[in-house]
Amino acid sequence: MSKSLYDTLEISENASNEEIKKAYRKLARKYHPDINKDPGAEEKFKEVNAAYEVLSDENKKAQYDRFGDSMFGGQNFHDFSRSQGSNVNLDDLLSSLFGQGGFGTGNGSRFHFGGFGGGNAGFDFNDFNAPNLDIEDSIQIPFESAALGGSYHYNGRNGGFNIKIPVGIKNGETIRLKGKGNSHNGRSGDLLLKVQIASSQEYERNGDDLSKSFDIPLKTALFGGKVTLSTLYGDVTLTIPTNTKNNQRFRIKGKGIKNRKTNIIGDLYVKANIILPHTDSLSQELQTMLKEQLV
Repeated sequence: MSKSLYDTLEISENASNEEIKKAYRKLARKYHPDINKDPGAEEKFKEVNAAYEVLSDENKKAQYDRFGDSMFGGQNFHDFSRSQGSNVNLDDLLSSLFGQGGFGTGNGSRFHFGGFGGGNAGFDFNDFNAPNLDIEDSIQIPFESAALGGSYHYNGRNGGFNIKIPVGIKNGETIRLKGKGNSHNGRSGDLLLKVQIASSQEYERNGDDLSKSFDIPLKTALFGGKVTLSTLYGDVTLTIPTNTKNNQRFRIKGKGIKNRKTNIIGDLYVKANIILPHTDSLSQELQTMLKEQLV
């Protein structure tokens, strides 16, 4: 499905909110009519603003991600906007497509597209001249803290404080701390911490599911029995059936990682590692019997 609004901002469909914002600021600065006097710059500026207004709004973005350019009659946004005529009000046009409110609602925007007339036409160009007050940093947290949530003490150039780690956070996610960035003229930026999760010697993570290996003696594998396994949430008892094979997997429901959106906990998959006894520990009679009966 074609999604030309992402092409307009020159970003991928998987771009984060921060990447969308950065791409917009870069292109708006490039095509702003007060700077760029090339023919077509004003139209490009309008398209960049329109694309940002949709993709920076959670509800509008969700609609567009679902329907793509079918909302524009199958045309890309560039061709669609030009097919409406030179005097089209993009505010009214996108408002009719994405619901009432149009631009200027939900995210504090001040854009108006009815012509520039030598001024900024509602566009606060001074925002681009202000310093970026956000701070970007990274932290590494233990595997267990990422799975279960917890607290992390952060020490940065603006001081130290405790951070709440949300349950089930994934490697590479960013925690945004409002007002913890740099300050300038009474304004404060945010602190954006990219989370790196330390590897676990016990578990492997696949989405919301976990997996690990566990040891069982040959006797239990052959004749069945019960074993006690540790999980992130405490010990559980697992019933081993007779004739269990090496690397055979078992599923323990609800012992994985909690999904923050659905509140559903994933599963734990455990793989049997059968421990073979050393022949020196076996009696001569048993060794002879095994040699005779094992295929």
